[in-house]
Amino acid sequence: MQTSQPTPLLGGLTPAQFMRRHWQRKPLVVRGALPGVVPPLARPALFDLAAREDVESRLLVRDGRRWALRHGPLPRRALPPLSRRGWTLLVQGLDLHVDAARALIDRFRFVPDACLDDLMISYASDGGGVGPHVDSYDVFLLQVQGRRRWRYGHQRDLGRRPGLPLKILARFEPECEAVLEPGDLLYLPIGWAHDGVAVGADCMTCSIGLRAPARDELARSVLQRSLDETEPPEDDPLYRDPRQGATESPGLIPPALVAFAADAVARLIGDRRALACALGEVLTEPKPSVWFDAGGDGPAAADAGAWQLDRRSRMLYDEHHVFINGESYLASGRDARAMRELADRRCLTAAAVARLSPGARALLAEWERAGWLRVDTAG
Repeated sequence: MQTSQPTPLLGGLTPAQFMRRHWQRKPLVVRGALPGVVPPLARPALFDLAAREDVESRLLVRDGRRWALRHGPLPRRALPPLSRRGWTLLVQGLDLHVDAARALIDRFRFVPDACLDDLMISYASDGGGVGPHVDSYDVFLLQVQGRRRWRYGHQRDLGRRPGLPLKILARFEPECEAVLEPGDLLYLPIGWAHDGVAVGADCMTCSIGLRAPARDELARSVLQRSLDETEPPEDDPLYRDPRQGATESPGLIPPALVAFAADAVARLIGDRRALACALGEVLTEPKPSVWFDAGGDGPAAADAGAWQLDRRSRMLYDEHHVFINGESYLASGRDARAMRELADRRCLTAAAVARLSPGARALLAEWERAGWLRVDTAG
């Protein structure tokens, strides 16, 4: 993606300008960000998707100040009549199931893939919404059908209304308002309170969410992954303290043992390459609901030419590794450059494949058998 080229998606800003001026700083409303936009899928297909076991969906119904929440799967009979006011269907991870949704989220890849989470679609009847709330992530809100009124503000009071199944703010104090038409876009930084309400029936909004892991949560995940991947050496030293004397306080942990444990932990977190490897595996780990369809014959398909990542695959890289779907591989030289191209472009040309080493081509065949990669018929 050309980060120095102006784009209608960002109101004529370049991606570089957007990241400097707005990213995690201030909202942006873009009229006509995607002219002629159509929903990634039609309403009947969306309802069918919400009824599936492998799709995360939620139904919210508002009746005055009362809210009701139901988790999927949601068969069509579980959804209210289209004419009923005040209900919303949320379908999470649409990019995992629909190619058009994957193509839509790809338009926002000027943000690192490590931060891109998923595309959620919200279908609402007239007056439908999820109430005023604050997200723990940045979000692009793209109107793809109907109209929705957004009110938003950067308020400090984040107290919530008690006794509700949703995290609805008790005192919402909006500072701005915008009604989005199809093709309009609203960017909201992390921590901005907002409330979107459908204006009329058949309202569809796509939410492109950007993950923002909590520091302690990320530390736990990375350290646990690092521990799981680390094999203790055969000569791993045992705790010894020949100076330990007789004690009259047997319940007291010896200070030497505390120091021994602290040194062990310091050695673990001091290996930055191992931690970086664990981080890449954590960031590319598929969500629990993601399953891949087994590919074809692998080695024969490796000679097919161009390749494309499956829409469900997550692929990243660092200076020494490539990561895909929770797995890590050491990479260097020409093969590493090709793998990084695959991660950046989500596809690899036939010419690039032809330059790979036999080992790298065999790895692609392995990924194809796992369903992570497929032949790119357009390449």
